[in-house]
Amino acid sequence: MPRHAGPHGRGELSLTADINVTSLVDVAFVLLIIFMITAPIMQGGVDVQLPRTEAQPIQPKEGLTITLDKDGVIYIDDDPLSYEEFRGSFQAIVEANDPAGVYFRGDGRASWADAARVLAVIRSAGIEDLGIVTEAEEIER
Repeated sequence: MPRHAGPHGRGELSLTADINVTSLVDVAFVLLIIFMITAPIMQGGVDVQLPRTEAQPIQPKEGLTITLDKDGVIYIDDDPLSYEEFRGSFQAIVEANDPAGVYFRGDGRASWADAARVLAVIRSAGIEDLGIVTEAEEIER
């Protein structure tokens, strides 16, 4: 007997529309794994030769990273600035971001005068949690 549609739709084969999310979840997991692998590699930022010290080296955590390269260029995270731009905008950047701490990475080949000027601007912005990032010194025994 053939089925036909009555006034209430009885006799029809109903279609159910489902979305198969298995492939979507697979793609999301692959992208997550790729991101987890590449994120630490991309953290490098500005290439500087850090000074070596006997003290336990500090690793930058969450906060603002200020880098001074050997040519005197200042970087806030990865954005290059001249000293004048840095001095003029650092207070506003601190107020906007409210960082948990500020980490200073100074190239060992940079002049002490440049480093002192950058540190003075950081201190004048009211930063009290300042870490100076160094590398561990190799002690010969």
